[in-house]
Amino acid sequence: MHETNITLHEIYEDYPDWQIDVNKEQQLLLEHDRIIFQFPNYWYSYPPLLKKWFDDVLLSGWAFRGQHALTGKEFGVAISSGFSSEDYRFDGLHQHTIEQILAPFYATCHFIRGKTLPIFKSFEEELKTETDFSRLRQNYLLYLNKQYPYHRNTY
Repeated sequence: MHETNITLHEIYEDYPDWQIDVNKEQQLLLEHDRIIFQFPNYWYSYPPLLKKWFDDVLLSGWAFRGQHALTGKEFGVAISSGFSSEDYRFDGLHQHTIEQILAPFYATCHFIRGKTLPIFKSFEEELKTETDFSRLRQNYLLYLNKQYPYHRNTY
């Protein structure tokens, strides 16, 4: 499989003091056409530093109401959960889908004129064997490398 140039940026490592370098983050966004946010489902939302990142980096006059610097950029989410996919149904434990939980992400991307990608979902309860993990890794590489059609995990 051909791998593209991927930049890994771990905000919890870069900003242990939660003091986000807005200029650096905006430059990273401008340098990439496709941005994937990877995180665990954290009480039906983003982890707190990622939420702060959105608040600090996507500034009025830069990301919206003015320049619209991110117009046309592709944004995706790779979200993991300690539960099963069955738990994320209307009749399941959470009574909401992952897509519903991520509605603020979609709204944000629309507001800043970005394009949204399908969600890459992984569920810990469904990863039992090394084969399951291997398939997950292969599917994630396909997702990262824009090799579609990619609609959902099949493991």
